Amino acid sequence: MMNLRRISESTLQTKPYRWAEVDQLFSPEDAHALATTFPRDRFKRVAAYDGQKSFDYQVRSLIRMGERSIAGRRTLSSAWRALANDLLSPAYRAAVSSLTGLDLSSAPVEVNVFSYSPGGWQGPHPDHRDKIVTHVLYFNESWNEEDGGCLQILRSTDPRDVAAQVSPVLRNSVFLVRSDDSWHAVSAVSKGSRFSRLSATATFYRPGCVSTVWPSWHRQIFYQYPMRAWTRVRGSFRG
Repeated sequence: MMNLRRISESTLQTKPYRWAEVDQLFSPEDAHALATTFPRDRFKRVAAYDGQKSFDYQVRSLIRMGERSIAGRRTLSSAWRALANDLLSPAYRAAVSSLTGLDLSSAPVEVNVFSYSPGGWQGPHPDHRDKIVTHVLYFNESWNEEDGGCLQILRSTDPRDVAAQVSPVLRNSVFLVRSDDSWHAVSAVSKGSRFSRLSATATFYRPGCVSTVWPSWHRQIFYQYPMRAWTRVRGSFRG
């Protein structure tokens, strides 16, 4: 499903740190299938301040840390099962290794699906030290940047010190190579927005690490979005 050559043949930016924007990962038909069948079950809300960053979003597991099976496979569309299989494939791992120049052969992968409802955000932060590379994929068929919800590549801890901004539009994606200076944020989705920001992340971890999203001790409380939250309006979703 993914055009892996788009990944392996891309080039990392080096300022303010190592990152890359890679678009046209899917055919228009596959992209539309992913957007219109975006998962809406098995989510939990995460909202807190963890001592480093503030955040408020909903998250669903697609592939558990280091596992080869797809979480909640039965309720996923064929398009999302195909995407999950791509993310589990050796070819995907090889493409990300080629892009980053990093040996990811033994790095466990975790994939999660996210929804930032109106009011949702993620404050400035570098990723956890256990993470090596994170790939963020977007699934909104249209998006108004005035409504926030954009990934901001930051030069520092200051949320106003924006080096680049990426809109969460379908077929677009971003790779972040983790460092102590890899500051980034998700600007707050306007509380007046008609839509939720829809994304997924594939993260390569250092061997032996524990998931920062689904630690083994975490009590799992899932819920399903009401149908109206995903009503398709003018090429996107209500939420």
